[in-house]
Parts: sequence; C-alpha cells; structure tokens
Amino acid sequence: MDKPIIVDLFSGCGGFGLGAKLAGFDCRVAVDIDETLQSAYRLNFPQTQAIQADIGKLENSAWRFLLRDRKPDGVIGGPPCQGFSRIGKRDAEDPRNSLIGHFFRQVALLDPKFFIMENVEGLLDEGTVDVLMSAIQQITPRFRVLDPMIIKASDYGAPTTRTRVIVVGYNPNKMDALSLADFLPTSDIKPITVKDAIADLPMPVLSSRKKGDYSWAKYPSIELKSLSEYARAARKLPPKNMGWDVSVDRLMDRYSSGHETTIHTEKVAARYAALIPGKVDPVSKSTKLKWDGLCPTLRAGTGAEKGSHQAVRPIHPDEGRVITVREAARLQGFPDWFAFHHTKWTSFRMIGNSVSPKVSEFLLKQILSKIDSLKLQCAA
Repeated sequence: MDKPIIVDLFSGCGGFGLGAKLAGFDCRVAVDIDETLQSAYRLNFPQTQAIQADIGKLENSAWRFLLRDRKPDGVIGGPPCQGFSRIGKRDAEDPRNSLIGHFFRQVALLDPKFFIMENVEGLLDEGTVDVLMSAIQQITPRFRVLDPMIIKASDYGAPTTRTRVIVVGYNPNKMDALSLADFLPTSDIKPITVKDAIADLPMPVLSSRKKGDYSWAKYPSIELKSLSEYARAARKLPPKNMGWDVSVDRLMDRYSSGHETTIHTEKVAARYAALIPGKVDPVSKSTKLKWDGLCPTLRAGTGAEKGSHQAVRPIHPDEGRVITVREAARLQGFPDWFAFHHTKWTSFRMIGNSVSPKVSEFLLKQILSKIDSLKLQCAA
C-alpha cells in the first residue's frame, strides 16, 4: 500500500520532514528558498524532490507538475520566525512575517487532509497573533483548525527545552476528527538527559579545512549495552532509501560526521572549564550544560542578509569548549546518519532552524493513525 504523501514547506535541512518519514509518510516535495540550508535535505532524502523556490510565488500549475496531479495528504512547515521571536529585536515590518500567510495560501491551493505549522511562542503574543489569525482565514471554513499548542521538545523525547507553537488543522470530510488531546505526550516517552544524548560521542577533531571535509570521527570502544537507549537508536542505520550513501558507509565503519572542534584561546577554554554546569558564562553568554539536565534552545544565528552572526553555543559539561555539530544534532533529536554541512556555521544554522524530529515524528504518528482509521472504516 502506498504511503500517504506530504509536502514540506520551508523545509530547511529536514527536521520536520525526517519526523514525517519516520512516522510513516512519504515526503514527496520539499521547498525552501535557501539552497545552502536545503543542501542537507538533498543529501539525506535522496528520493524527495527538494526544490529551491520562493513559496510566495508557487501556484497551482507548479504543484500539478511536481505532484503529477496527485493531492498531498498533508502539508507541514515552519515559516521563518525572526520577526516574531522574543529573542532580539522584534520587527513588525519584517518581510518574513508575511510567510505565515503564504504557508496558509499554499494549504488552500494544495487542499490536503491536514496541515501542521510550527513557529515560535512569540507568534501568540499581543500584536503578532493577529498575523496568524488573519492567515488562517484563508482556509476556513474548509478546515477545522485546533487552538495553537505550546509544546516543549523534552516532553516528546528530545533532551532540549526548545518550546514552540504548533498549529494543526484538518479537513473533516477527508479524515477522522483531531483534538488537542491527540497530541499530548504519552506516558511511555522517557525523559532524556544531556548525558543520555552525548556522553558516548567521540572527542572532537581538527578540521583539515578542505572543502567537503565533514569532520568524521570514530565512536569510542564502548559496549553497546552500556550505552543509553537514546544513543543506541541514534547510531542505527537509516530506513531504506534514506541517508547520504557516504554517511551510511562511514556509519557502518562506526564513524559519524560533524565532530570538528572549536578552537578557543587558553583563557577562554580555562574560563569555560572552571564554569559550574548549569551556569551562564558572563562574557559569551553561553550556558554550560549539566549531564543530568537538558540543553537550552539551540539558536540558528543569522544568514548573510542579516550580518552572518553566529549564535551562542552551549558549553560541554566537562570540557572547556562549546559543543560540536554532532553533539548539537543529538541534543536536537537527529540520528547520527544525518549529515549537515562541511562548515560548523552552516550546520548550526541548519540545526537551530529545524523542528526536532522527535517532536514531528510523534505529532505525525498521531495524525497517521487518524488517516488509517478512516481507511479501515471505508473498507469495512
């Protein structure tokens, strides 16, 4: 039986799409305007059409071509949120704010069974929530839209406090009813700590500085049974027809990517090493992780159009350094076969912009059960 298909808007590197794939959906088309950020999608989803395009300009004719006249079952996406973020300057005139409206315009065009949109908590603040409510009007009354949910990634099996707004809608004529209760975390989800997530990873390595060097490192010789369940799952090979073949081959030899170290001055390294876990470095504003705690929200930094500013990165619990790309990926919920970019700056932007795959997998599994339930009713 064919898997239900989704369209992944504002796809970035593919955190939302990865969760959808793991939940049982087929990501047929992924769209993003940033070719560099989307490069990881092309690596890790070789059977998905990853299209570089301005979502504001996509019309029915493009979708008919891309989807071969088939309507998608779902639309997912996390429109850029900088204009709504409570971190830094909030700009009501930021042109990216209009992308919320373009997301819902595409939902109206594609007419799926359901949609899920992710954004920052600030979207619900006074003065910005009207942007969301106005955008939703484009799809009513065809869709029933649930009240926005504020969810924390740590409640869904990721070791990070990342908190986001989720908006879900569905067409009651095409699938069983959804409710907010369907998306509450279940009792079988175990809390995951920083130690569970990254304690087994290899020491950072120096980069060769050659273009295309993904900073591979080999796992330490540790018995698998001594690893956390989370770490064992992260080391598994990808599902069939997923993953970059280079990364998959290296993983079979016990290597993973993204281990380049950040070189600090002796003074900075000593300051980081002396900092008490859980405290914030007064100079860099970096939080030092606690082994038995959670990672704070990983930030993306800014693109070239906003000055190419590097986001503050957490400090390793034991070592006088900030975390590596692979450590950040583990903390966000990505498996080790997932490759990002050969530069740290771009990789951290990819991870910081992404929906945690742990969150999206859970949400989309709940929706898939409703679609499958309707199929069974129709077949009876």
